[in-house]
Amino acid sequence: MQADTTDEPPTEAVGPLTRGLAVLRAVAAADGRASLGDLVRATGLARSTVDRVAATVARIGYARLDGRDVVLTPRLMELGNAYLSATGLPARLGGLADELADALDESVSLAVPDADGVRFVHQAIRRRTMALAFRIGDLVPAERAAPGPLFAAEWDDAAWRAWRRRRERDPDDAGFPAVPPPRGTAPVETFADRATAAGDAGWAQDDQFIEAGLVAVAVPVRDAAGRTVCALSVVSHTSRHDVASLREATLDALLVTAEAMRARLAAPVRATEPAGPIAPAGAADPVAPAANSADPGDAGPATSTATGGSGDPAPAVAAVLRASKRELGPEFVESFARGLAVIPAFDPEVSARARDAAAGRPVALPLTAVAEATGLPRATARRALITLEHLGYASHDNGLFRLTPRVLDLGFAHLSGLTLPGITEPHLVELVGKVHESASMAVLTDDDVQYIARVPTVRIMSVAISVGTRFPAYATSLGRVLLADLPEHERIARLARVEPVALTRHTVTSRTRLAAILVDTAERGFALVDEELEEGLRSIAVPVRDASGRAVAAVNVSMHASRRSPAEAEAALLPPLRAAAAAIEADLVAATRFAVLVR
Repeated sequence: MQADTTDEPPTEAVGPLTRGLAVLRAVAAADGRASLGDLVRATGLARSTVDRVAATVARIGYARLDGRDVVLTPRLMELGNAYLSATGLPARLGGLADELADALDESVSLAVPDADGVRFVHQAIRRRTMALAFRIGDLVPAERAAPGPLFAAEWDDAAWRAWRRRRERDPDDAGFPAVPPPRGTAPVETFADRATAAGDAGWAQDDQFIEAGLVAVAVPVRDAAGRTVCALSVVSHTSRHDVASLREATLDALLVTAEAMRARLAAPVRATEPAGPIAPAGAADPVAPAANSADPGDAGPATSTATGGSGDPAPAVAAVLRASKRELGPEFVESFARGLAVIPAFDPEVSARARDAAAGRPVALPLTAVAEATGLPRATARRALITLEHLGYASHDNGLFRLTPRVLDLGFAHLSGLTLPGITEPHLVELVGKVHESASMAVLTDDDVQYIARVPTVRIMSVAISVGTRFPAYATSLGRVLLADLPEHERIARLARVEPVALTRHTVTSRTRLAAILVDTAERGFALVDEELEEGLRSIAVPVRDASGRAVAAVNVSMHASRRSPAEAEAALLPPLRAAAAAIEADLVAATRFAVLVR
């Protein structure tokens, strides 16, 4: 069970860390965006304290300030990613859940117990008009979810007392924003009996307890010692199944997969497999593998590991903390930032200490290892861990600390629902503010580029293109960047099947010359197209890559040709354009490691 955060904090607790986490939770509860005034009211903290916390999280890259609003950024997902990576569950079991979803043609989830709730840690979603899945990180009451009775079957008396206290304090489930208010009291009245039955039968079901029309069946996934570590569930809609027919159709397959998961947990750890992909909206198949580590070229957030999984983050963390304190002075709450830096130390993808400690098990670290991984003094790391334990973000047993599912409360569910345009737009806004020209993002769709995000500049004479617009890829800077990234055989095949048409007197229509331009584009890493799409229109584009190095999109700056020569455009616009692309890529690293990003 999580710590009861209503108790008096221990004397060694770090007050600024406690207050900073309260502000982050309040922004997350407001669906990722809250005004400074609203945060003062939600947390009861002084305005000066909220201002300093906001400045700190903005400096380390976990939020941005938009006027008087604090907006969470995808980089905050590094904290939740650390927990998910430390458990090993999504990486080791997610593939089996995905295979089951494909076989059943239903949405499949992995969930873990979180105090008296159920927290989702992996989703294999069937994309239908009637979507039936929670986000990774969502928390639901145990009595209203199919996995809940399975977990409650192992509760002790203290856990049942804590559940009853919560029910008395919050009968309408206001503390669970992922679910609507309950309908009636049946799930509560029958929960103890359902838990007993689930323990005996080895499965449990949800017959529209979460929401009308939603039905689910779940089975436990146990480790080699027989302990329930998570639950595997399949969810459907009453338009497809009632709970009895869903159980009949899926229970055997669930049990077989749960046994395969048990074997997987008992097997030696293999090399890390790629995690969540970027997938187009409505598509069943991913189009790009996701990231497994932070962008090695990024040195932004103070808590960013920035090691690419090859070593510990301690030097980068310490250096950025010092630089941030020098830059912001008293506005930078260093003890809060140090406390946050402790969480990624448990991530085996970025911390050698965590990787060595895991050895096929959930990561548990002694204090010394946490101090070494972060570069923090031992006393500082100890106080941060004590604070995290008191607040329920960590647990402590036999000298070892572990992260708890509550880390996912720090905005992970909201941020995991972001789209590629949603991630991109703030960076395009910043880019346009710097260069005073319009900026866009596009993806390849058949033989065209399709605009998925755009931020225009305000000029008397500007480039008027809207989201959804498609142009021939061969005649655009965005298209040439994306075509240049394709494998050579695919690039050749695409050029062979299109009939280049002269859109202006400058358009290149020779396939041979286009092929040479694409080779040159691949070598230079950018494309500049001068009045080939439209007279007077000049644009420059660079790719946006995932962690595997594949271009999943491109961003460009477009302008009227009268404002800059091609050489001037390259000199003035390419550096900030590349910086914007790098910032988008860093967000993609965090956002797509365990979640599937739709575009």
